Amino acid sequence: MTAPAHCPAFAEIARRVNNWGRWGADDEIGTLNLVTDAVVREAAACVRTGRRVPLALPLQQDGVQTGLIPGRVNPLHTMVALNLELFGAGAVATSDDAVTMGLQAGTHWDGLPHVSHGGRIYNGRPATTVTAHDGAAFSGIEKSRPLVSRGVLLDVARARGEELTAGAHAVTPEDLAAAEEFGGCRVRAGDIVLVRTGQIRRYLAGDREGYAHPSPGLSLRTPAWFHARDVAAVANDTLTFEIVPPEIEDLWLPVHALHLVEMGMLQGQNWNLEELSEVCADEGRYTFLLAAQPEPFTGGTGAPVAPVAVL
Repeated sequence: MTAPAHCPAFAEIARRVNNWGRWGADDEIGTLNLVTDAVVREAAACVRTGRRVPLALPLQQDGVQTGLIPGRVNPLHTMVALNLELFGAGAVATSDDAVTMGLQAGTHWDGLPHVSHGGRIYNGRPATTVTAHDGAAFSGIEKSRPLVSRGVLLDVARARGEELTAGAHAVTPEDLAAAEEFGGCRVRAGDIVLVRTGQIRRYLAGDREGYAHPSPGLSLRTPAWFHARDVAAVANDTLTFEIVPPEIEDLWLPVHALHLVEMGMLQGQNWNLEELSEVCADEGRYTFLLAAQPEPFTGGTGAPVAPVAVL
């Protein structure tokens, strides 16, 4: 397996997009610093009709995970109390639930310490600061600011005239620019970009294995595109975010390493962008207010999210 540092293409892009120290040596949130009060005020101006579109998959035991990723288990929901009259017979009764799941099992954000390379996580901290008992000592998902900003749908599949993008397709900067033009919008600093390939249609149709592999996804050249526009976070509608199998033989998850480690930019997977694609096409606009706060698990290297786009 190729180490990222040994790949000249990766090393050159990493040098160009690196944000270590950009917001100070103590920074733990990376590109979320770009979501300023002014950015949020401008995002609120995107709300015209109040139409709300949910973007999360249901959390269920037959979810998107197939066992391909060790330990990333689909949600196991258990009732721990059934109409329990806690304060005596005839009192108000309660029912309670518990769940066991991988924090990255469903629609989720990858936190900055989710990935390391060369023994480092974002801002040059040692990867060993992620421990078995405490999780992430730095940049844990709970450190994320309230994540509300302007969302931009880059509907790559629709811009290409496709229902879903072929599994062998690596989404390029040219694809992103074409989707930007198709949507009549311009990605700007502090935006949360959602990239639709249509791949999740495979899962929604019942093909979990086909959803997982092979899969279209972001190419190695796209992080520089997001960096140049000062994007705050990126999510898409695939299991692995980047193309699988990888573009460069044996170089796995280079886009994860560039986004999370070098740039300090949250990355989201398993977002259901199908209804949003229809709504944006119907309304003729591809920008909206997006609320997408991860669940604040202390020390978490990722977390579930139930995003909502408001048009």
